[in-house]
Order: sequence, then structure tokens, then C-alpha cells
Amino acid sequence: MKKAWSIRFLISISTILLLTCGIFAQEKSTSPIKSQEVSEIDGIPVLVKHLPDWENAQNSSTYILNQNDLRNALGERPVFDLIDFAGGTEAVTAPYNQGKLLIIEYTTPQASVEADNKIKQRLTEIGQNPSIFYRRIGNYNAFVFDGTDETAANVLLDQVKYEKNIQWLGENPFTLRNAERAFILTTSDIFLTTILVISGGIGGSFLIGIVVGIIFFYIRNQKRAGMEAFSDAGGMTRLNLDGFTPEILPDRLLED
Repeated sequence: MKKAWSIRFLISISTILLLTCGIFAQEKSTSPIKSQEVSEIDGIPVLVKHLPDWENAQNSSTYILNQNDLRNALGERPVFDLIDFAGGTEAVTAPYNQGKLLIIEYTTPQASVEADNKIKQRLTEIGQNPSIFYRRIGNYNAFVFDGTDETAANVLLDQVKYEKNIQWLGENPFTLRNAERAFILTTSDIFLTTILVISGGIGGSFLIGIVVGIIFFYIRNQKRAGMEAFSDAGGMTRLNLDGFTPEILPDRLLED
């Protein structure tokens, strides 16, 4: 009897432990996924801050982490079955005058591109009824629902900016490459600047020499034109052996 009671006791304990682990695992699996990026200052998800005029829009915005939240916020839409929230995909929606804006952020560019292709194909099939305006912005897949003006919807989508800061947990593996690139660019700039300075100096000296030579030639030509006869002595007094030297005027002679 004692042996049978021990066996039943062990079976009961095992059953209780299994049930407890199962409930814990279920609670853990159904717990909401936290945002991939949260502001360290105010704890607001970064995706919310990428809404146009987010300071005012955040009060009416809805942060979305699953299909149920998506449909509760925007109703049933013909493209919602293409949106997969597995792997950390998150979204945010807020109403604007141009329509209801929905921004979906995928964790990888590949997932965003794959979703983009599927969404464009679906939108081509259903046309613009109901009115849906869509654009891929970085890893964001952005929609404007219930919009009536395409131009206004595009203006709203233009205000959505995909901005990411990458921070390395350790040493940046591209530091050496960036340093080499900076060295090459700096050396190239110095070499090019030196060549330009030398070329400019040579060219400037050449032009200045030409200008000075022309001015000097003009002045000498003017002096030569004022002479009565050519003198190879450069205008100095010389003996009139050939009879071509003009007589020296008395007023040019020194008085006794």
C-alpha cells in the first residue's frame, strides 16, 4: 500500500509540474512582443515618432503588434492578410486629414521587399476601389486608407522618413576601412590642390610676363618714335662721324 501511495504521489506531482509549465509557456507565448526600438528618453516606440507631426498625432495613434490589433484599428482591409507580424514586425496608425496613415516596419529589408511585391500585386488586382495609396519607404511599408486625393496622400507619405542609427556593440569593423578611405581622399585632395596651385602659379607668371613685356615694348616704342634719328647708342651722346646724329641743342648743354 505504501509503495502504491508513493507512486500515486509522484504521478500527481509530475502532473502538477507539467500543467504549471504548460500554463507558463502559454502565458509567455501569448505575451505581447515588445517594440524593437524604444526611445530611451520617454519610452515611446521610435516608430511612433516617425509619424508626421507625431507630437500631436501620438494621442490618436495606435501601436500595433498583431493582426487583431491591426483589424481593430482599421477594420478589414483587402491587403491585411499579406501582412505578417512574425519575427518582430510592428506597425502604427494615426488619422490625418488626408486619410488614415499606416506605417509597417519589417525587421529586414528582404522582408520589406517581399511584402512590397505582394502588396503591389494585390493593389493592382483590386484597383483603387476602395481608395488605398501605398509606398515603400526604406524598411517601412506605408499606406493611406480612405483617402480621396492622391496628391494629398502623397504629400502625407512624403513626410514619413526612414531614419536609423546603427550602433556597434563592439569595435566598428569598418573603422580601418573608413580610415583608409579618408586617408586616400585627403591625399588625393592635397595632390590635386598642389597641382592646381603650381599650374595657377605658372600660368599667372606667364600672363604677368606677357603683360609686362607688352607694356615695356610700348614704352620703348614710344621713346623711339620721339627720336629724330635712330641711335644705336640708346640715345646717349656720341660722335657724329656718320653725319646722322642730330645736333645737340644748346639748351641741353651745361652752362659754364
